[in-house]
Amino acid sequence: MGTSADMPDWHQTTTTRVVADAPPTIYDVARIAGVAPSTVSRALTKPGRVSFRTAERIRKVAEEIGYRSIPLARAIPEQPTTLMAMIVADITNPVFHGMIRGAERTAAHAGYTTVVIETQESEHTEKEALNRVLPTVDGVILTSSRMSDASIREAAKQKPLVLLNRIMAEIPSVASDNVKAMKKATEYLAGLGVREITYLAGPEASWSNGMRWRGLREAGLELDLKVRRIGPNIPTMSGGRLAATKWLSSQTRGVIAYNDLLAIGFIQAVMLAGCRVPEDVCVIGFDNILDSSLVEPRLTTIAAPLVSLGSAAVNRLLKRSSHPEPEAPVLLPTRLVVRDSTGPQPGR
Repeated sequence: MGTSADMPDWHQTTTTRVVADAPPTIYDVARIAGVAPSTVSRALTKPGRVSFRTAERIRKVAEEIGYRSIPLARAIPEQPTTLMAMIVADITNPVFHGMIRGAERTAAHAGYTTVVIETQESEHTEKEALNRVLPTVDGVILTSSRMSDASIREAAKQKPLVLLNRIMAEIPSVASDNVKAMKKATEYLAGLGVREITYLAGPEASWSNGMRWRGLREAGLELDLKVRRIGPNIPTMSGGRLAATKWLSSQTRGVIAYNDLLAIGFIQAVMLAGCRVPEDVCVIGFDNILDSSLVEPRLTTIAAPLVSLGSAAVNRLLKRSSHPEPEAPVLLPTRLVVRDSTGPQPGR
């Protein structure tokens, strides 16, 4: 084997093994590719964090010298780890903060450490994260999962698994009672004299979004109201502002949003366009995040028991580990918090 002085240039010929009788390491890949070992690690596990050109160069070097990373599943022995994973759709969304806190407290009390993983609302990212973490934890909580039923069932065969903010048959599930919550909000708007309501929908793959729309439709039939939907929308303030542009072309007296962030963004946009809240439009959000009481006008919203949801999910996971028989889903009640964005009902 030649020395570094006569090592062939990367762009001219293929690379060769440096030590014939030992498996190549990440340091061999780094030296030949001319990058740091940490860059090699990122390129092979999280290629999106390095440039495409660098990632391609590193992968080609690794292939040519025969380097293979050791999967974590084989590196860690099959034994209890006292770790549980909580996979959430968007760590920047305040609705998950309470759930994570409730889960961590309950897990710690039981002697477990909680690992939180974000998927950025991506089904593909969620699948990859789940596959990586399953061999290393004793159980998983999927929070607002965007994966298909089939993918979730396959994962549940490998480790104890609980769904949070989603309900599936034969899979332990914990959620707010979305249908009753939306009926409660609709009844309140009807008491204000509202006869037409627009629903600002959330992500298309969201189970909660489907249940909230179902609750509004059922309430509309029961109360003889007209209901319609705008969306799907990104569940952020910018998503609410975009939805507002569509609502402004065909306005309704009432609006219920998939979450508080959508509602806040919507209110900001329609007020800039000259609409008054609640005089021209009554707006209700969902989740009762901290920001809902700080904005002007203060947001009427449906308060979900976020901390209790996280705690209940961990308790179901711990029970699932020792009693794998399927049980009925846990549905926690909500309450309507009336603030300025709707105004009080007449007589209250």
